[in-house]
Amino acid sequence: MKKLGITACSALLVLAAALGGCASKPADSGTQANPQPKAETAAPAAGKNELTLGVNGDPHSWDPIDTFLLDWSTVATSVFEGLVERSTDLKLQPGLAESWEFKDDKTLQFKLRQGVKFHNGEPFNAEAVKFTFDRLLGEEGKKGPQQANYASIDHVEVVDEFTVNMILKEKDPVLITKLAGYGGVIVPPQYFKEKGDEYFNTHPVGTGPFKMESYEKDNKVVLVKNENYWKQGLPKLDKVTFRFIPEATTRLAEMQTGAIDVMKKVEISQTDSIKGMSDLELMQVGSPTVYALRFDTTKKPVDNVKVREAIAYAIDADLIIDTLLGGYGKRVNSFQSEMSFGHDPSLPLRQYDPEKAKQLLAEAGVKEGTELELFLPGTDATFKEVAQAVELQLGQVGLKVKLNLVDSSTFTSDLIPNGKAGHMYRNGWGGWTLDFDNTAYLMYHKGEFWNPDFYDEKVEELLAAERSTFDQDKRLEAFKELNKRLYELVPEVPLYQTINLWAVNKRVKGFQPPADERIDLREVSVE
Repeated sequence: MKKLGITACSALLVLAAALGGCASKPADSGTQANPQPKAETAAPAAGKNELTLGVNGDPHSWDPIDTFLLDWSTVATSVFEGLVERSTDLKLQPGLAESWEFKDDKTLQFKLRQGVKFHNGEPFNAEAVKFTFDRLLGEEGKKGPQQANYASIDHVEVVDEFTVNMILKEKDPVLITKLAGYGGVIVPPQYFKEKGDEYFNTHPVGTGPFKMESYEKDNKVVLVKNENYWKQGLPKLDKVTFRFIPEATTRLAEMQTGAIDVMKKVEISQTDSIKGMSDLELMQVGSPTVYALRFDTTKKPVDNVKVREAIAYAIDADLIIDTLLGGYGKRVNSFQSEMSFGHDPSLPLRQYDPEKAKQLLAEAGVKEGTELELFLPGTDATFKEVAQAVELQLGQVGLKVKLNLVDSSTFTSDLIPNGKAGHMYRNGWGGWTLDFDNTAYLMYHKGEFWNPDFYDEKVEELLAAERSTFDQDKRLEAFKELNKRLYELVPEVPLYQTINLWAVNKRVKGFQPPADERIDLREVSVE
């Protein structure tokens, strides 16, 4: 994988040159003829046993059933815990449940960990688990996006103080890994009864290694050590501050001055600046997140599969990865990463072929100069450059692209689910269960929140088939057929699997960048 020392601006020139738009010389590897000494950062961001992180977004609610955002999990993983947890190396392991077993296809029993307390002193027990899932599956849960992930659960029964049975409506081969995710983290019943849902949104209580001391909307969250955490000797830090800094340039400036110790979401254009600071380390990690251009298949002319296929052939994803992403990305053949169960490596990549694209557009009767609207969130600087590259490339085959940069919250909560995001839009999905079911069902099943338009009878049959069995071999076969069908229908153009970049002050020890952006700070310390 190439790593090119290239800014976004010069990368677009390189890309334009590759398309025949100009004769610019490609940028070099970033090596200087007379290397300068690396600069040093200013004083540390926090005290002796404190850590400050610069993250890009505030989820605006800390209630686990209200959100699907990675911004929530980046912080809230330190506050809340579920029955199952996933380690930083993405392996499932016991969390608040010590063990579990299927008593039959529709009864899943959990033995709960004893001696655990919520941050307010309330005991963790079977009643807390039942309350959590009654709430998630009830009227309150209907208001948020998480209920659909746990729809296979009919109800939770208390067997004894530290044993619960989940009674399922139907088989759910992905339920255990879902329980290591977002909505199923356990919350305190008495605290909810005393304080109410609205208060909990800004004053959350869990069983995690850190307690939320304060929250200032769109500014910061301060966490302090949970002295009664059930894992002895952890966490190592006394205090953690997450600062919400949406602009990458501002996050970098704060990193360089020592105001923050860890920076999430380093932009490609910022990598050389990080490498130039002697006290900073640039860390990278493969991610399950995939970016694609999703089509609204009800809008002409992209309601025609030939037009969608033509657009796929007109986009040179390899060039985008090598230039705009500096090599920090990987081609994908479907809207899932290779980390996902159900990924089919034998599915071919569509190679860049503008002549074939022109032929397909002609067959579909699309006139040269036809305008397509492309929507994307305005705060995503990297994808803005990708969108500009797509605009250039589609222009080469006779399509005119109008870019629409919109507010991130409006984009995900209104425009996409209501079918108002143009002919195509940026679609990024992490597939947090690491099972294709999570992506496939929510993206392609009729009537799902983020699928306002796409429907195919064969796709529905295959989705039902993969959910009807615990046999992973049978599920994999269904996923292979599903991948082939989606490849034919082209509901989106998969562009790349991301590689996430983090900047970390070298005084920070034990920090491991998470593939799923859920930071585990239990073993982290500072010098």
